[in-house]
This record gives sequence, structure tokens and C-alpha cells, in this order.
Amino acid sequence: MNARIEINPAIQHGKPVIKGTRVPVARILGGLAGGMSKDEVIREYAVTKEDVDAALDYATELIEAEEVHSLRAAAAADHVIPH
Repeated sequence: MNARIEINPAIQHGKPVIKGTRVPVARILGGLAGGMSKDEVIREYAVTKEDVDAALDYATELIEAEEVHSLRAAAAADHVIPH
């Protein structure tokens, strides 16, 4: 997905990390979601602005690729009575 993101079973149990580090993408996203600025994340985790942007892009790509299925619609389809 992104050249700055690495998924390797030997690093952080295969969780996505910033390439060349052990910093999980989730930690960067969590810091931003918790109110840290990009500059604070960069300082705290010793990553670059491009790394932070790559983490955001990675999350965006995952969300855009996600399929959502309504449980209510699926349950209703299971209970259709033929005429």
C-alpha cells in the first residue's frame, strides 16, 4: 500500500509499522486521535512528517477498502417468507 509502511511477522507481531522502525501505525494514529499535533508525534516517536502522512494515508486506504454490511438487512433477508 505504501512504501513507508512495513508489515513483517518478525516486527511487532506483524502489525503495520513505519518502515525501518518498530513504531506501529496504530500508535501514530492513536496519538493524533488523542490530540497530539503532527509535530508532537514526530518528536515523541522519532518519525518524520512523511511517516505521519503515510500512516494517515494507510488508514484512509483501509477505511476506503472496507465493506460494511448491515446486520439488520441480513437478518431481514434470512426471514423472508415466500408468497
